Parts: sequence; structure tokens; C-alpha cells
Amino acid sequence: MPNHQLAPLVEPADELTIDEVRRYSRHLIIPDVGMAGQKRLKNAKVLVIGAGGLGSPALLYLAAAGVGTLGIAEFDEVDESNLQRQIIHQQSDIGKSKAQSAKESVLETNPYVEVVLHEERLDNDNVMQVFEGYDLIVDGTDNFATRYMVNDAAYFLGIPYVWGSIYRFDGQASVFAPTLAEDAPCYRCLYPEPPPPGMVPSCAEGGVLGVLCASIGSIQVNEAIKLITGIGDPAVGQLVIYDALELSWRKLRVRKDPQCALCGENPTVTGLIDYETFCGAVSDEAAEAAAGSTISVVQLEHMLKERAEGTRDFVLVDVREPNEYEINQIPGAVLIPKGEFLNGNALEQLPSDKQIVMHCKTGVRSAETLAIVKGAGYADAVHVGGGIAAWVNQIDPSQPSY
Repeated sequence: MPNHQLAPLVEPADELTIDEVRRYSRHLIIPDVGMAGQKRLKNAKVLVIGAGGLGSPALLYLAAAGVGTLGIAEFDEVDESNLQRQIIHQQSDIGKSKAQSAKESVLETNPYVEVVLHEERLDNDNVMQVFEGYDLIVDGTDNFATRYMVNDAAYFLGIPYVWGSIYRFDGQASVFAPTLAEDAPCYRCLYPEPPPPGMVPSCAEGGVLGVLCASIGSIQVNEAIKLITGIGDPAVGQLVIYDALELSWRKLRVRKDPQCALCGENPTVTGLIDYETFCGAVSDEAAEAAAGSTISVVQLEHMLKERAEGTRDFVLVDVREPNEYEINQIPGAVLIPKGEFLNGNALEQLPSDKQIVMHCKTGVRSAETLAIVKGAGYADAVHVGGGIAAWVNQIDPSQPSY
């Protein structure tokens, strides 16, 4: 593994107050950190993107560690389903701005921290201005389009950043700092292309073990402290992989890619690009299949009434996973998970003489299966836009959402 003992990222603050000395005494008596390291933390400006699963532990521990200025980039509101893992928010915060809720928790943890809120969705128009002036970025985003944008903007501004990713029982973390060391890779060196749309489920689709967020979020803070103070061997050029079920940690070497589109010898990405198009929400095939073949939940409710009256016949197929089906259902739906469509088994279970109507949680997976079913000759097949999330929201609020 490469050793990247880097110079401290931040100059020390002039002094610590008596109260700060008392608060940070357990840091001050570590020789590697000491007074100088703690003064560097006090002088540091760190931006945390997202106050969710990873952002929650990251913000609390950065605040507790004495990082002087914490930026929080977050535009969402606290939802009850967040509380299983997003420990910076409490029951009384449901419905509140996540940024505001996070700020209150940070100041309750450490009143000496200055908190700067960026309550807007990061996009090409604002990302450079939001990042400007920060020493370090801690990335807690949960989608590929934003990750690529964060990587590119950080590179253009010369700001290193600590990346983390979580899904079910698996977590990853790394430090991307191509402007700090010649052989240091960026996120694009590790992942030159995003995965095909629909290939990698989000945490909202696949779930995440709550405590996994703490494992990866604390690793991110650990790396941030090392970078700010200049101690230890940061995970530059290293991918840390954690399997919570096996309780195993691995480190893989990540080499800088000389052909990298961003930080390589002949870059082709020289400014911010259209990240949504680059990553794609759904595949081209799914988008094509869904065009003109998407019905609303209101239309579905009407169709189900007609089916009950005997004036219409169709098969409603739920393409989610069995454990999702246990949470909520649209009455009369048959469960055939998306994987059965991918391996071809589902087609054997579909009648050839009835219209096929498909739904999932939000409409992404059902658009992918719609493309498969249309390709198999079911020309009149449709899918439900917004999925069961829209059904619960608009038609049957008595059911739980997730």
C-alpha cells in the first residue's frame, strides 16, 4: 500500500481558550495530535454533503473533535424512516429541515463550532460557490450523479474529499486528493463509468443496516482528522471495504488512471457536465418502453374497480422483493420480483391473453421490467408511474410507506 504522509491541510489557529482546552483534553494528551493538531482542527473548514446516514455520525464526530467551521449541504426534510440510522435527528424533528435539525444537534454537541447551512440541492449552478473556501469535503451522498459532480467540482477547486458509500451490510470509504499527491487518484479513477441504470439499487430500494452508517461515517471522520492535522497514513490511493456480516475489513490499492477523463494526462472532462444524463435514472430501453405506457395510480384505481365489476381484465404484477411486499401491497397484485424478469422465468408465469400492468416502489424497476415484457411481445403492457409510494400517498394513506 502506498504511504501518503501528507503535510497538514490546515494552519493552526492562534490559540485555544481555557474552555476549549478542558473540552479537548483527551486529544491534547495524544502526542500525535497535541496542541498544534487541535489548533488545526479549530481552524479547519469542513463541508459535509448530506445530513443523512453517513452525514449524521460524521457531523456529530467532526463537531465533537473540534472542527471550527462545519458546512452542511442538505435540502431534504426529516422523515420517520430516517430515524433508523440518521442519529443526528430525533422524533421531534420529523417534518423539519434536515439542515436545521442537524445544526441544532451539532451546537448541542459543541457550541464552539460555527455552522454554515447550504439548504439547497447541489447542482452545476451552485456547487462551485458552495465548495469555495472549504479545506475539506466529506461526501455522504447516496446517488452516482451527485458523487461524480462532487468529485469533479472538488478537483477543479483543488479540495481533497473523503468519500463513503453504504448498502445493506457493506460499506466503502476512500480519500480522493489528486491535487495533494502526484499519484493520488480521483473517484473517476476508481469508477470511470457509472453502473448501468437500474443495476445498483439505492438504499431506499435495497435497505441499509442502520449501524453500518456509524462504521463508515466514523472512518470518514478519522480520515478527515488525519488530513487536517497531517498525522498517520490517510486512505489516499486506498479503498477501504467493510463487510458487517463477516466483520471483515479489507484495503485495496486504487491507482491513479493515466487515462482518467478528469485527472489524467489528456483530460476530456474540463468543466462540469450533465451528470443526470451521464448516470441515467433509467436505461434508454426503459425510458423508451415507459413513454406512452405509463399510467397513474388514479388510473390504476379506476382499472381495479372495472376488474372487480368484470368489465376489464388484466394482471397487476408487483416487481419488488418479497420483504417489500410484506410492508405494503396494492390489493390484487401478484408478486414476481424484478430478478425473475431478468433471468426470463417471469415470462413463463404471465398469461398471453391479458394486459400486463406492473408496479414497483417508485416506478424505476417497473420501467426496466416493462422494457423486457414489451420486448417479449406484450405490446399493450403498462407500468404505474410513482409505484406503490404514489399509491399510499394518493390512494390509501392507511398503509405504511417506506
